[in-house]
Amino acid sequence: MAAFASHHVRLALFPLRLDRDRTGYVDIPHSLGRRKVLLITDVNRIRETNNAIFDDVFWVHLAYAAADDGIECLRGLLRPEGHYTAVLSGFEAIDQGRRVLEDRTAPADARRAAEELIWKGNVLLLEHEQRTLVQPNLDGLSCAFARLFSIGSALNFEVRGLHDEVSYFTSFYYYALTEGVREILNARAWPRITRFDDRWRWVVTCIVPRFRRLDLHPPLVDASLRRVFDEARDYASNPCVLPA
Repeated sequence: MAAFASHHVRLALFPLRLDRDRTGYVDIPHSLGRRKVLLITDVNRIRETNNAIFDDVFWVHLAYAAADDGIECLRGLLRPEGHYTAVLSGFEAIDQGRRVLEDRTAPADARRAAEELIWKGNVLLLEHEQRTLVQPNLDGLSCAFARLFSIGSALNFEVRGLHDEVSYFTSFYYYALTEGVREILNARAWPRITRFDDRWRWVVTCIVPRFRRLDLHPPLVDASLRRVFDEARDYASNPCVLPA
């Protein structure tokens, strides 16, 4: 899910590449001239948020996967840090479920419960990310950009084929004005992606269930991640806007 979210951030940033002149050097003055028109300060905040998520949780995944007893390693590293309480709880759930699934003698009902435990752990990691990292950054966005960000918030996991694209597509405002309309009426406030409660309802009601369904089809996951990788490689080869 993080890979797909980062991919959408990259798509949003692509038009805001720095200009370069005909000699190939970056044209800083011309690039900065676009600052006010394109709300670059707000867009840069989204970039910083995306990078902050990676900095915050990647090393935890690495420590868990690299150690012989990953969960004990994480307990030693994370228990002293209050910031990571939810992350440790998430990994403990994941580790408990993983150990059951690795036991080939485990009965079917135990395996189903273990899979649910793993998903519960992943949702705890996602909530930590959204609450402690994403929300403080979204609170700093300008009102204009927050509105645009809400309108443009959608996800399709890069699945191809009309039927599958519709099946896996979800939009924040479509959800808010259909399934989430009761919450809007109760809150008496227009929904915003930058408000945690509004965003989190969309995440757990629409995004996570669609990703769980996608996760049941490894060929679809592999094909989608390959598209993300290929586009990232192509974009990296064009870091600046070519002169007209």
